[in-house]
Amino acid sequence: MSNQKLGIMAIVAAVMVVWATVQSRIPGGKQAGQSGPAYLVQGLDPGAIASIVVGQGKDAIKIERQGGQFVVVNEVNYPADTKQINDLITKSLDVKTSEVYTSDPKNHEELEVTEAKAKNVVKFFKQDGSLLTGIVVGKSQETGQDAYVRLASSDTVFLAQNVPWFKDKAIDYVNQEIAAVKREDVNTVTVTTAEGAYTLRPQKGGDGAVLADLPADKKLKDSEAKSVFNALASLRFDDVNTPAHVTGLAFDSAYVCRLNNSTEYKLQFAKKGTKTYLICEAQYTDPTKVTINPNGKDSPEELKKKEATLQAQENAMTFTARHKGWIYEVPDWKAKYLTMSRSALLEDVKKETATKPAEPNQPPAATPPQAVQPQPEKAQEPPQAQPPAKASEQPPAVQPAPAPEPNKPPQ
Repeated sequence: MSNQKLGIMAIVAAVMVVWATVQSRIPGGKQAGQSGPAYLVQGLDPGAIASIVVGQGKDAIKIERQGGQFVVVNEVNYPADTKQINDLITKSLDVKTSEVYTSDPKNHEELEVTEAKAKNVVKFFKQDGSLLTGIVVGKSQETGQDAYVRLASSDTVFLAQNVPWFKDKAIDYVNQEIAAVKREDVNTVTVTTAEGAYTLRPQKGGDGAVLADLPADKKLKDSEAKSVFNALASLRFDDVNTPAHVTGLAFDSAYVCRLNNSTEYKLQFAKKGTKTYLICEAQYTDPTKVTINPNGKDSPEELKKKEATLQAQENAMTFTARHKGWIYEVPDWKAKYLTMSRSALLEDVKKETATKPAEPNQPPAATPPQAVQPQPEKAQEPPQAQPPAKASEQPPAVQPAPAPEPNKPPQ
C-alpha cells in the first residue's frame, strides 16, 4: 500500500472520530453500548419492597406494606389487591431493553424520561425509605415501535420494545368487587325502603322473578324485577371510605339476599347528595351444628354435605371480616335496583276493551234485530166478495181412457 493511500485512510479515520464525537453531543444522538437485549431491572427481591410509588407529584399512588399485606394509602389504607400488586412488579421486571440510546442527562427532557414529563414512573422503596429500584418510561419513537426508558437511579437511556402500560388510578390497585352471587343459588331477595318491604322469588322455569302477594289489579314489571333479583350477580364499588371520612349518613333502606345454602347477605344503604353509600355483612343462618365423629363412618354424600356447610360458614365470616368498618360508594345505576321501592316494580293491569277479531272458519256473529219503526195505522176496508167463477173458466174434466178392445194388442 502506498503512502498516499495510507494518508487518505488516516484522514478518513480522523473525520469519523470527529463525526462520532459531534453526534454524541447532539441531543438525541444514539450512543453505542449494550450489544443485545437485556432486562432493565435485574435482581429485585419482592420481599424487600416496603412501599411502592406509581406516578409523580400530587397524583402519585402510594402503596405501603402493613403487616402481611399492602394497602393503598390514597384509598384510606384499603387493602391492595394481591393480583394487582403482583402484576405491577411483574410488568416492571418484564421491561426489556434493546440498546443504549444516550447517557447524557441533558437529553432526558427531550426524550421525556424526566419524572415530571414521563408517561410512567414506578419506584420501589426499602423499609428505611431508600430507593430499591425504579423505572421511568418516556415517549415512544416516531415509528411507535420502541420507547425510551431508564432506571430511576441512572442517567442511561435505553430503547425498549413492548413497554407495558402501568395503571395510574389508586382505585385500580384494590379489589372493587363486593359480591358475585349466582342466580341459581338465590332463594329470596327482600328489599326494604321507606315505602315498606317486599320479597322476590325466582321464577319457576324461567330466569325472571315473581313477587309475593301480587295485587290482582297490578302486574310486575318483569325487566325491573329481574334486575332487582340479580343485583348481587356483580356488585362493585366506585370508591371506599371510613365512618370518619363520611359522616351524617342514615342507613334507612336494606337489601337482603338469602341463598339456598342458608347464607344471608345484608346490605344497608344511605343517600347523601347524589351519592349512595352501603355497608354490608353476611351470616350463615342455619342453626344446625356440623359434627364430625372420627369413629363414625359417614357416607360420601354426608361428608360432602358437611363440607359444603363448613365452607358456607367460612365464606360468610370472611365476607363480614373483609367489609367490616368500610363504607362503599356504589354507582347510581346499581343503587337504583338495590333500593327500588315496591310501587316502582308494579304497573296497572290494562283492561282489554277492543273487539277481538273473529276466528277463521267461524260464522260471523248474528246481527241483532233492528227495531221496527211503527207505521201509522190505516182504516181497514171491508173485505170484498169475490165474483163466482164462470162456467167457461172451469177447468176441463179429465176423460177416462177407452178400454182396449178384446183380442187387440195395446196401442
